[in-house]
Amino acid sequence: KNLNDKFHKVWDLTAGCFQTLKQNYELLAVDVQDIYLMAEESQFILVYTEYFVAVTSYMVIKGFEKSVKQSSYWKANTKLLMQLIKEKSETPIPVLLQRVLTEPFRRHIKQYSFHLNKLNGNLLDDTGVAALSKTIETFRNLQSYISQCMDEADVTRNLWAALSKRLTAALCTPERRIQEDSQNVPVTVTSSRYDRVLLFNDYLVFLQGNDASMYDLRTVWLDLTKQKTDPHNHIWRVVTPEEEFILSTKEPEHKALWVWKLNQLIRQCLDGKRDFPLWGKTGEANDPPTCRLVTYTYKNEGRFKSAVYEGDMSWGNPHGKGTLKWPNGRNHVGDFKYGQEEGFGICLIPGSSPDRYNCYKCHWRNGAMHGYGICEYADESVYKGYFKDNIRHGFGVLENLASKANSFKYTGNWEKDKRSGYGVWESSEKGERYIGMWQDNLRQGPGIVLFHTGCCYQGNFSSNKLVGPGVLITEDGTVYEGEFTEQCSLSGKGKLTFANGFTLVGTFTKTAHYGLQTQGVLSTSSEFQDEIMKRKYQFGVGSFPVEERWQGIFEQFQKFLETGCNRETEESFLGFHTKSSKKIQKSQEYLCCNQGEMEDESVKIEDMLKNLNLQEEPRAFQVYLEKAFNTSSHPLKKLLKVLHGAFQATYSGSGANLHLLAMAQEEIKHYAKKMWECFSDELNAHTVILPAILPRFHPDLFMLYMLYHEQEDAFYWQGIVRLGHLADTKLLEFLDVQRQLWPLKEVKLTTNQRYSIVRHKCFQSATECLQKIITTVDPNEKLEIILNTYKEIEVTVSRVVGKDYKLPMDDLLPLLIYVVSRAGIQHLGAEIHFIQDLMDPSNRGGIYDFLLTALE
Repeated sequence: KNLNDKFHKVWDLTAGCFQTLKQNYELLAVDVQDIYLMAEESQFILVYTEYFVAVTSYMVIKGFEKSVKQSSYWKANTKLLMQLIKEKSETPIPVLLQRVLTEPFRRHIKQYSFHLNKLNGNLLDDTGVAALSKTIETFRNLQSYISQCMDEADVTRNLWAALSKRLTAALCTPERRIQEDSQNVPVTVTSSRYDRVLLFNDYLVFLQGNDASMYDLRTVWLDLTKQKTDPHNHIWRVVTPEEEFILSTKEPEHKALWVWKLNQLIRQCLDGKRDFPLWGKTGEANDPPTCRLVTYTYKNEGRFKSAVYEGDMSWGNPHGKGTLKWPNGRNHVGDFKYGQEEGFGICLIPGSSPDRYNCYKCHWRNGAMHGYGICEYADESVYKGYFKDNIRHGFGVLENLASKANSFKYTGNWEKDKRSGYGVWESSEKGERYIGMWQDNLRQGPGIVLFHTGCCYQGNFSSNKLVGPGVLITEDGTVYEGEFTEQCSLSGKGKLTFANGFTLVGTFTKTAHYGLQTQGVLSTSSEFQDEIMKRKYQFGVGSFPVEERWQGIFEQFQKFLETGCNRETEESFLGFHTKSSKKIQKSQEYLCCNQGEMEDESVKIEDMLKNLNLQEEPRAFQVYLEKAFNTSSHPLKKLLKVLHGAFQATYSGSGANLHLLAMAQEEIKHYAKKMWECFSDELNAHTVILPAILPRFHPDLFMLYMLYHEQEDAFYWQGIVRLGHLADTKLLEFLDVQRQLWPLKEVKLTTNQRYSIVRHKCFQSATECLQKIITTVDPNEKLEIILNTYKEIEVTVSRVVGKDYKLPMDDLLPLLIYVVSRAGIQHLGAEIHFIQDLMDPSNRGGIYDFLLTALE
């Protein structure tokens, strides 16, 4: 059918040529555009090359012989076939058929060249002469191509006849042509069992008896570097994806011929077409590229066995972008280097059911997952964190939120694919959050358990079981210090302190029938009640050194800095830049990095490390940090995002517990300190880093402060509400403010107002100034607001008395109370202690500390 289709294309083209060639031939002057052979030159070449490829393919598989055997028609019309080619001697019918389908067309092409040469003398235009000469050369090449094509087919047909039926069946295809044979140009495979080498237009074949080893030329490389051998042999190395061979010849010209043919055929296979003509352009040919886009199926034992690789390959190894696909559904797409997965890659591994997969989106090194990655497991749990040698290792977050009944989340350290070190586990099924130490996926060492009911516990664990004494605080504030069972039930010696201050010291037991029982001493004295209320027992202090909590996060950032802030390795160290915080998508699209922006920012980090004089320009560094923390793809922003996630996993939600305040605030300070150490040992983190990072942590941190000071702030607010009902004069009088300091002259009254009834008119500038304290999260800026409030009070008093007036404490304190009552800041106690805990230590003992104490 293919031969028939190509034949009719030649027929149609010949008919068109016949219609135009005769009428143009007798003209004295011919325009180039009127010459059909020139106008349709590319079509002529295409149609005739395709036709002769089809004819020779039919020859190679002995199609003419088969046609004669299958039909008596050809035998009955032998004379007609002989007349078509003017053959008088007796000739086999298959040969006649072949000649009938080739010789007339070869004569046509020869006549085309003849007529074109004749026309060349009638052209007067130099441009026309050049164009016609090019067409003449093209038709000469076509004649050469056809001759070479026929010769290749004839030699190939003879080869198939000479080889065994088994080899012929394995090797013979219509398009395959023999190009060289070691029996004609001797070449041997050293240190091998092969006895014959065949070079085809698409495969290099080594024979041993009736067995053939075939190698696709698209995945063959020639290494011509000098090999250690005796001077009488001329050798070179043949590289394939899974095997290497050494070929040798006795004569240098034999090596040159084999190497040249191999290189040209490799190049032609990669181009997807044969040269035109097939041979004869030695000087113009180029060697094949070493890096190629190929498809290869691995057969030998190894990691890639049975996998199909599609992508860039160099010297037999995946190198560049590529995809590996296994028959069982596993596949890997990503970057390769020297035959190993290297760089970013996505790997799908089938799960237990056919529609479930483990999807790894990760960075790879030397063929194994190494660095940051995301894994979406078949059970719908998701891991985001670091890998090493194909297993989870370092900081990571594992969560399963798909099942509401059994959702969980672990944020912390991993070692050899197991939870080890400091970490936070939250389980919706158990209704608890565990903060503490792990080993081999088990709770091991000091830990804190927060229950969704409001209870919390601190103690020691061994293999997931409670051991030794601990502290339990119930939702109503009752505190138990003593021994427990493995299930966190009171058992053994202990002290129970009730919320009202009563204490019970003794031995506790719990049975299924009688419940909790105790033998001990009950004290109803309330002398310790104030002490207990003030203490508000803090968990984690001393149990989890802050330096050991999130080492895995800072280690990666430090390594990134030490390697020179290389953008190519940034994602491996710091994680992916995500366009949005939506649910993880099942594609690679959401794993992206804003390369243009990132390149600029990476350079700025290096410049900052090398060139910025921090002592002289701390403000310049602050400006840079503010910009960095607001750039989603910046490394510092990524570090802050991970720290924020770890902080929220510990202290938000059920972790918003007043007994964790000390842990939380020392952790924030540690974040600032560690980030500052990355840049300088000079100045202090409170000045530069802490104000920049606090806005991200403030909501969760301040919630802990509000919970811690909830009772005091409630009492304070009751007082504010009561004082708010008093008029200004009544309030000033109630606070024992000296009348000479009352700024009543500055109060403008309407016609129906009296001084005795107006409110919120005195010290307005100071009140408005203090109200600004809730508009910033920077402790240093809050201190400045308090200082400005004090100055506004002094300025107002100075105007009232008509001279500069420095307020003594006896005068300042009542005036400050007045301003506080009018400012109406709801959680002022939490605000004050927030400032005290996080302000710059250098401000302690000065005017700021004095005013903060006065405000408190």
